[in-house]
Amino acid sequence: MPANNTAVPANNPFARLPEAASFTVTSTTVDDSAAWPPEQHSSGLPGGKDTSPQLSWSGAPEGTKSYAVTVYDPDAPTGSGFWHWAVTDIPAGVTELPEGAGDDTGSYLPEGAYQLPNDARAARYLGAAPPAGHGPHRYFVVVHALDIASTGVPADATPAVLGFTMAGHTLGRAVLTATAETPA
Repeated sequence: MPANNTAVPANNPFARLPEAASFTVTSTTVDDSAAWPPEQHSSGLPGGKDTSPQLSWSGAPEGTKSYAVTVYDPDAPTGSGFWHWAVTDIPAGVTELPEGAGDDTGSYLPEGAYQLPNDARAARYLGAAPPAGHGPHRYFVVVHALDIASTGVPADATPAVLGFTMAGHTLGRAVLTATAETPA
């Protein structure tokens, strides 16, 4: 990369993680590679409501004992990206989350599942809010199929700690990518 950082790498968040089987995640909220609807943007932006997307998944690898869901923006100008949402300990029999499951209460999450604080330190979904004029951002919405029933991650841990804990237990990943851009 040039010294002035004019070239932007693809920064694949899975490039250095152990390989995992692929399975399918879909959403009635957003199509893969499409822009987030306004409701999935931060409440600090016009029309934004910090509403988590509806997600459904299928085809998880045999041996899946639980799931985790994460939403990550690798394009945030932080040097480490930005975690918007992390849910862990979703039971293996659950294959969808309704739109809005990532609210402050978590009452639409399945029994036993819980949200970790995002990078704003709120245990909820935080909508997209790329800086004005920064260009398009990608939001990796990932369902992780795990070979353990519980990650054992404390409820106040960061999504990065969850990711580290999941690394050796991930059987599969279902990935949907949404986008957002805030005009200058």
